[in-house]
Amino acid sequence: MTQPHATKTFLISAIASGQGKTTITAALARKLRNEGQRVRIFKAGPDFLDPMMLERASGAPVHNLDLWMVGMAECRKLLAEAAREADVILIEGVMGLYDGTPSSADLAKALGIPVIVVLDARAMAQTAGAIVQGLREYGPVELAGVIANNVGSSGHAKMIADSLRDATLLGTMPKQVQSLPERHLGLTQPQEVQDIERLLDSFAGQLTLEEEVWAALPPCDLPVDIPTALPHAPLKGRTIAIARDLAFSFLYKANLDCLRALGADLVFFSPLANEPVPAAADGVYLVGGYPELHGRALSEATAWQDSIRTLHAKHVPIVAECGAMMTMTETLIDADGNAWPMVGLLQGTVSMQARLAAIGLQALETPHGVLRGHAFHYSRFDTPLPPATQTKKHPSGQTGENVYRHGSLTASYFHSYFPSCPLAAANLFLQEAQS
Repeated sequence: MTQPHATKTFLISAIASGQGKTTITAALARKLRNEGQRVRIFKAGPDFLDPMMLERASGAPVHNLDLWMVGMAECRKLLAEAAREADVILIEGVMGLYDGTPSSADLAKALGIPVIVVLDARAMAQTAGAIVQGLREYGPVELAGVIANNVGSSGHAKMIADSLRDATLLGTMPKQVQSLPERHLGLTQPQEVQDIERLLDSFAGQLTLEEEVWAALPPCDLPVDIPTALPHAPLKGRTIAIARDLAFSFLYKANLDCLRALGADLVFFSPLANEPVPAAADGVYLVGGYPELHGRALSEATAWQDSIRTLHAKHVPIVAECGAMMTMTETLIDADGNAWPMVGLLQGTVSMQARLAAIGLQALETPHGVLRGHAFHYSRFDTPLPPATQTKKHPSGQTGENVYRHGSLTASYFHSYFPSCPLAAANLFLQEAQS
């Protein structure tokens, strides 16, 4: 048992999505970092895009926290590791404070972390106090204070502060001239945003903190029961090749840590750059992303496509998640109706659609345990292939995503969180090919 670390730690939440949680979290992190403080950020719930932006803001890796998908023990471990090197830890919540099972409020209460409420103050004044009081008392949760977003003037800020009664206004942010750009799955990837560093510094400069109030906020004593290392390394001596570029970017950092802990050596390559899978690969991990935005480039990446087909013929395990599964099909039809030929290992066609097809936590039962994760996609896969198995939605238990097996290929819209069951994750890269 290690002694707890006392570190300023806050969960940043709101009444709903769209209030500016990511912008405020990024602004606060960059502001504190620019002042010389060490900041670590976590993202509550399953998410790939917000962590990319928050990593740029803080200059440090961003992991996910979730009581169900990640688990309490792993959440404690990740926080303990961050507390050893950070002056401040920020956890961006998901949706509204009480939305989801488990919710951001559940996470805050389980870990003993106070909440900062981000409030979009446009078109309101004194009603801000009622909203904040309701958010605090409904759980209840421990409230550290409020950061008001889209504040029109100093007078507007004073009305909001006066309405909060015994709650504290920690800071304000005016309406931003430029916001973080988004597309159908969420934020645009930071490497695609022109002058992203300037934009983040701009957010930090616009965020006004009540410095004395902020300095007086007490640190949290984070519990630090850290699980021991895995008892053995089933992937020792094996090299896993991982696709990483703008089309293949949806990857939990914890999955990389887990693969390394399982003994694997990791190498990376870019299908968009038409790089073939490295010759040393004993397994291939094709992560999700935005293949629908790069249909032409991927369809013309013949060296990469040929390398995948060759490895499949040699029975090398290939794991393709969500967007990557889309590239394993015969045809990808993008949002404009363009049809692009893909690798063709899975019979059928993937089509983009305007309607959200799936969102939420899911679990995959395997002979080695339950692998947890999530699904979030706007496309559909029309195929005559029967699934090898199916996931189950959490918490309803209803049928979730199909999981397809064709030879050494395992493919699904399901995004796995490997640390939830490391041995099941290892088996994805060890199992015998099936017809």
